Order: sequence, then structure tokens, then C-alpha cells
Amino acid sequence: MTETNPLLRDDEFVTYSEIRPEHVLPAVEARIADYRARIEEQVADPVAHQFDTLMLAWENCEDALNRCFAPVGHLHNVCDTPQLRAVYGDAIELLTDFATDIGQHAGLCAAVRAIRMRADFDALPVAARKLVDDALIDFRLAGVDLPADQQRRFRDIATELSRLSTEFEQAVLDATEAWTLDLPTTDARLRGLPESALAQLQQAAQEAKAEGCRISLQPPVYQAVMMHADDRGLRELVYTAYQTRASDQGPNAGQFDNGPRIERMLALRHEAAQLLGFANAAEESLATKMAETPNRVLRFLNDLAVRAKPVAEREIAELAEFARARFGIDHLEPWDVSYASEKLRIQRYALSEEELKPFFPLERVMAGLFALTERVFGVRLVERKQIDLWHKDARCFDLIDAHGTAFAVVYLDLFARSGKRGGAWMDVARSRKCIGALQRPIAYLTCNFAPPTAELPSLLTHDDVLTLFHEFGHGLHHLLTEIDYPSLSGIAGVEWDAVELPSQFMENFGWHRETLDLIAGHWRSGEPLPDALFQRMLAAKHFQAGLFLVRQIEFALFDFRLHLEFDPVRGARVYEVLAEVRRGVAVIQPPHWQRFANSFTHIFSGGYSAGYYSYLWAEVLSADAFARFEAEGIVNAATGQSFRGEVLAVGGSRPALESFVAFRGREPDPSALLRSYGLAA
Repeated sequence: MTETNPLLRDDEFVTYSEIRPEHVLPAVEARIADYRARIEEQVADPVAHQFDTLMLAWENCEDALNRCFAPVGHLHNVCDTPQLRAVYGDAIELLTDFATDIGQHAGLCAAVRAIRMRADFDALPVAARKLVDDALIDFRLAGVDLPADQQRRFRDIATELSRLSTEFEQAVLDATEAWTLDLPTTDARLRGLPESALAQLQQAAQEAKAEGCRISLQPPVYQAVMMHADDRGLRELVYTAYQTRASDQGPNAGQFDNGPRIERMLALRHEAAQLLGFANAAEESLATKMAETPNRVLRFLNDLAVRAKPVAEREIAELAEFARARFGIDHLEPWDVSYASEKLRIQRYALSEEELKPFFPLERVMAGLFALTERVFGVRLVERKQIDLWHKDARCFDLIDAHGTAFAVVYLDLFARSGKRGGAWMDVARSRKCIGALQRPIAYLTCNFAPPTAELPSLLTHDDVLTLFHEFGHGLHHLLTEIDYPSLSGIAGVEWDAVELPSQFMENFGWHRETLDLIAGHWRSGEPLPDALFQRMLAAKHFQAGLFLVRQIEFALFDFRLHLEFDPVRGARVYEVLAEVRRGVAVIQPPHWQRFANSFTHIFSGGYSAGYYSYLWAEVLSADAFARFEAEGIVNAATGQSFRGEVLAVGGSRPALESFVAFRGREPDPSALLRSYGLAA
């Protein structure tokens, strides 16, 4: 089976073209069987209850299982098919059941506790001690100490939650792809859309064998319509379709409705938390985060709201007055905001995203990002040409160190397309491991940018550039690790509310001239970004910063309160809680039929449940960390090596706060976040 099943080969590079849905379950079952047998063998032998035997054998087993399934999860995200979807769901249930088995394995837990109690435990390296301590926390959070009947219930909950999470994400993808609108290229409703957007719509129509232009809910298309379409009715139509995806409202009402799934997931999360002795799912979530207590999270978010909301109120009042005077819009609706904001930005700063896009062709941006990485972190990226990939748009790069050694690999898949999940993310293909031979880390980096057309290369907005830098920051965190244990290397073992530090840190580079000289050049002429245009960018940097910040606070408070305040008697109260949060912090009130939560994949299928606040929490760390570069030089190899060594290299081998202090020389300054938004005063 190993020879014929590509998921069971130990080759460093997976042959994606050979993977078939029928390979998935046999591979997962085989890896689980091997894992189970190896653990039972270790537990049965008291002599093996030592770090170098038990813990390292366990790391090898866990890594083998993850290596087997990582390509499956990736293909499910970027090349979804009905056949793959069916086996993916079954495999996730198998993996969830097995993870609960391991987490509730009393013999394994006792053996790890025995290692913790050994007289020589404190003599182990810091990373080894952290591996043991993290394992003991994970045992507790898997219910190892529960009575047998409660363990069974906990297992059933975990299995059902994994299924619901998968179904939630699939419903959002299906709902996104279910709605399209075909218009003739001469249709007046397309007025205002820039050349790049129209080319995209025409190409989408051609690929679907339709006439004219095809409007879809793919993120680049949705954003273009919201920002540029002069026709208010078209904006409302597209907004309605997008903001009611996977819900009981809108053009496909009830067809993919995630509402019942949300209700069930919140009830199950609450029940699981209470089984473990926590008051609610929010408290359980904080057991492995920096913030530690619900009050600390709420105080953090509410303090931010007090600072940001008055600014946002001024910004929305200005926008409403501008829309009234310029467009005769008496009542500013949500589908007017992006459109009016873009026109106000052009009037105020003589700056539009469309004016910037020609200076950010994707290839130039990537070349500049790679050059920046070499100058700051001492790492080159070199493309591999002869390699098996899952799609013609995918690419693969080796990371080369100062000695010429290829020590890591990253796959890039950057364009939006059918069958691909929306958004942008970094995922782990393979973790660094040095237990015997060295295993190189490999990452997937995925975005949804507008693809090139027959006439134009892929041109990025400046926001797209920041998104690429963000995900690349996650990638560097995974790829530049020097930790030998997969459970602590890269992003593994890092507190969830600190894991965004490297990603948000990298975004800051996108605002500095030194970086822009590397990444920006007109796609036709190669002309660098004119200084006058750069100065207008800087002037507009904090345009509507208050509106952006209160929106993030709204999402974070909604998520946290949803999990903190769940009451089994009253149910989830999803839109009741959202309305309460909006009354407190929002300055734009969407229509009653908007169903934002039904496609909020971050918290219902993306690992951020009761943790969306992490973006803002980590932004304090990232803004303060980057301030050292601003003081010592943006493209500064010495500062870069310090950040690499104290933050990126150490992964989850020590608490994130210790890593921050080691780099910055002090604890984080809370005002750094407000300064980064221009709101410090």
C-alpha cells in the first residue's frame, strides 16, 4: 500500500497529481494504526518512560500522521471536489476520535507525569521541559481525568464539533459560488468599474462560457463592485447576496443555512468546557492564551473602544455629509460606505487604489519581498521549476541560508478561483523535526488575489500587498524555526493570542520607502513609485482608522461574548448578542437581514473561537516590536537577526511574552497599538 498510496510515502515532496479521494481513508487508517501500536508499546514498557524514548517516539508518531493528512486538508481548501469533500469529512472524524483517544489515554498521561516527576527533569533543555508541560495541559483539556461516562460524552462532542466545523466552511464555499450575475459589457450598471475589474469579469464570463461580464461573490470581485460601481442598486444587490451567504436570508435563503450549525456548535462548546470544569467556552479558550482571564480580554477591548469610537463617529459623520453633498445619498447604507469612502479619499488625498495598483504587479511585489527577506533575515528564496503541484498557478520555493543550504520550502497559491476557499492563510505542510535526521519545514501560503488576464498581469491593491506580507510573516515563523520538536517548532505551541505577532509585524514594512523601493514598479515601464504618490499614501495611511478599528473590536467582542455568555436555557442568541455589541461600539448599523455570523469562518471553522481578539492583542506586540526597526533602521540586518533569533526561531519553546521581552528589552507598551492607528492622542 505504501508504494501505491502517495499519502503514505515518506518522500519530502508530495506528488499532488497522484492523490485521489480513494487514497485518503486507507492512509489515515494506516497511520493511526501505526501510531496506536507504537504508543501502546511505549506505555507498556516502564523503562521507556523517559523523555528521549517516550516523548520523542510520540513526536515521531504525531508528525507522521500530520504529514500524511496535511496534503488532504490543503487540497480540500484549494481544489475542492464533491468526491474529496466526502472522504475529507470521514477522515476528520477519524482523526478527531483518535486525538481524543490519545488525549484521554490514562497510561500515556501517567507516563508523561512520571517524566515530569523525575529528579533529572529540571536538567532537560527548556524546549524539552515545555514539551512535557504542554502535553500535560493538553491531557487535562482532553478530559483525561474525567469519569468514563463523561469522557465518552466529551469524545462525542469533539467528533460532532469537527463535523459541524467542516460543514460550516463547506456551506460558506457553496453559498459563495452559488450566486452570480451576468451583464452585457455595455450595461450601464457596470459604470465606474476600473479596467482591471472589467477584464476580470469578462474573463470569468468566458471561463463559464457566458456572454459579457460575470459578477460573482469572489472577494476581489465583491470588493471591486463595492468600491467602484456607480450604480447604487448594483451595489445593494451584490452586498445583499454576499452578506446573507449561508443563511436564512437573501437570494439563496435556507439553501446553505449555517444558523442551526452555529446554535449547535455553541451549545457543544459550552457543554465541553463545563465538563472540563470551566464556566464557559471563553474561559476554556484562555487556558492556553496570554490574556488568561475573560475580564482582561473585555477590559482590553472596551478600553480600545472608548478610544476608537469617538474617532469613528467623526469619520462616519464626515462620510455621510460627503455622500449627501456629492451623490445625493440622504441615508448612508452599508453598501454605500466603501464607494463613498474611496471617492472621499480621492478628493481628500488625490489617491485611489486604482492609481496604486499599476505599481504593484504581483511578480515585482514578490521579488521585492524576497529581497527584503534576504536583507533583513539573511534568507534567499529560489524557485523550484521541476516539481509536482496541484494547480497550474501554484509555485514552490526553497529557502537558502547564508551557507547556501536549502533549509525550508514554501508553496504559494495566490489567485482566486472556483473550488477554492476565500481569504488568505498560511498552513503547515511539514514541521521542522530533528529527532535523528533533520526534517525541513514546509509551508503552504495561500491568497485570493485577482488573477492575470489576457491584457493585464495580476495587479495588487496596497491592501493586497499587506495581506501577502501578513501571510508571509506567518510563513517565516514556521520556516525559520530552530526548534527540533514538531509540537513546538514554528507556530506550534505558541499562544494563540500571540501567533499573529510575526504576521502583523511584517505588514509594517509595507508602509516604508525602503521597502516600497524594492516591491513597487509600474507594470509597463518599471518606473518606481513616485515620491509624490508615496507621500499621498502616507497622508492617507490613517484614513478612517477609527472605522476600521471599531469594526475589528465589534468582531472580537461579538465572538468573545458569544462564548462567554452562552446560556443553555436561552440558547446562543447570536444576533441578539451581535446587536448589543453593535449598539455599544459600531457606528454603522447594518440592515436587520444581514447575516454576517453565518459566514464568520474564523470562529466557526478556523480555530479563532473565543479568540478573535487575538488580532488586536497581537497587534500591540507587533507594533511595539516594529518600533525597534523604526528606531534602528527598517532594512537592518542586525535588528532582523535579533527578531529572527528571539521570536521566529524559538517557536513555542517558551512563553511568547519571554520572546517579546528578549527582543524588545522590556514588556509591551499598550499604547503602541493606538500609535500605529494614528489614534494615540
